[in-house]
Amino acid sequence: MEKKYLKLNDIDAYKRAFILSNKVWEKVILWDYFSRDTVGKQFTRAIDSISANIAEGFGRYSKKDKIKHYRIAIGSLKESYDWNEKSKARNLISEDIYNQILEELKKIHLEINQLIKYTNEKLTI
Repeated sequence: MEKKYLKLNDIDAYKRAFILSNKVWEKVILWDYFSRDTVGKQFTRAIDSISANIAEGFGRYSKKDKIKHYRIAIGSLKESYDWNEKSKARNLISEDIYNQILEELKKIHLEINQLIKYTNEKLTI
């Protein structure tokens, strides 16, 4: 029987974060220069960092190193909550878009927590 190895695209948190980062990019790229240069760059960097840190953690060897990067992804996720709030408060995104992003961030947060728990329980090194 052939052993099946987990791939990055098998991780729900990664897939969801990657898709969300591109949705945010599609919105931010349409903003005026000042909004993109201030809020937009920070929002995009924070939200891009979620999937990037999940990917980096996935590529690490030790359990401790993997979990460290997954926790960094949670930090970026919490920063993204803040930029989403600011984007709504400054009328850069609609209430509907704000709510869509917020709901996805909540789901990603739970999925990263599950990923950390899984990594803690299943890996030995």
